[in-house]
Amino acid sequence: NYDTLTRGAGLWNSWNTFGNDISEELIMKTADVMVNEGFLDAGYEYLVIDDCWSMHERDKDGKLVADPVKFPHGMKYVADYVHSKGLKFGMYSCAGPVTCANFPGSFDHEFVDAKTFAEWGVDFLKYDYCFRPFGVAPDHFYKRMGLALATCGRDILFSACSWGADDTKNWIKEANVHMWRSTGDIFDNFDSIKFIAQSQIKVAEYNGLGCFNDMDMLVVGMNGKGNVGRGGCNYDEYFTHFAFWCLYGSPLMIGCDIRDMDPEIKKMLFNKDLIRINQDKKYNTPFVINTNRKKNEKLSNENPFYYETGFTDIQIIAKYLDDGKIAIGCFNFADYDSNYVSTYFPTFQLGLPETSGKTLKMRDVITGEEFVIKNGYFSTNLKAHCTKMYIAEVIDK
Repeated sequence: NYDTLTRGAGLWNSWNTFGNDISEELIMKTADVMVNEGFLDAGYEYLVIDDCWSMHERDKDGKLVADPVKFPHGMKYVADYVHSKGLKFGMYSCAGPVTCANFPGSFDHEFVDAKTFAEWGVDFLKYDYCFRPFGVAPDHFYKRMGLALATCGRDILFSACSWGADDTKNWIKEANVHMWRSTGDIFDNFDSIKFIAQSQIKVAEYNGLGCFNDMDMLVVGMNGKGNVGRGGCNYDEYFTHFAFWCLYGSPLMIGCDIRDMDPEIKKMLFNKDLIRINQDKKYNTPFVINTNRKKNEKLSNENPFYYETGFTDIQIIAKYLDDGKIAIGCFNFADYDSNYVSTYFPTFQLGLPETSGKTLKMRDVITGEEFVIKNGYFSTNLKAHCTKMYIAEVIDK
């Protein structure tokens, strides 16, 4: 069921931590950890190898070949091992003649590569956008591989990694794609997380069932280490990152080394309420509820990016869930603490006027604390870079 498997807890990817430094042994040990440490039970069921897995040349028949040093038994052997653990297996290719790391890409080899992936037992394909030839309409690259995968004889989830370039949002749902990247690459620091979060204001409506918006992989728990480590984040910043990705329904792709994970980070990634918000079956669009400012109004203490995106540093964002409850995230992306004035909303902005005789019972998804909103008005305060996430239930006063 692609609608279930492409939008939520589901993935571990090798790129963020390991980059080129991948091997058969690493992948098999990671598969063991995913099962033995509960990642599979929590819903993370795909193990995905990113770039740098192949030889630099195709074989005499034009087929891709796994690097025999990194993967001495070949990719089918690795896929079979991953499958034996109850996991699904993912791989990487690129729409250009070479990948981002200069290995063979799939341009003009889409059908032979799709057949090869099917023969190896691949269940997921990340398809990058580096070095694509100019003069070819951008949608054609993904339509080619989309059709090749759809006719290869195996169900392979198609993950389009075009970074949102070339107006991806306007044509990606035409291309047999199950999820699409709307951003450039993420790095392990709060500035990168904030920049990607800002970018989502303009593309939220292009997200939905059947073709989910991928906000890039998680850097939660990397702690500045690895291939995209750029200073790292503290726990609160990682929680802001994870909560925002969950609320916006992005596929959750773990990128840290799960063989050595802080217990508090693991607890965050396994949080059932956050995963439930991420996996909600209706997949309604999140909306900002704490501002009546004009889109191009620029106020003091706000970042200049607000001009272009309508994004303020302090946001309260809501999403209606399929059971009548409401997910509410209070986010402080600013470098200063918020106060009760800057972080508030009246319940009528959620469709719940005071005259309705109803109010909201709020539950903190981390602490479990519950409280009832009084007088149709909610307010809180947040430390810099911190977030509070709630599930709200409509109740009688």
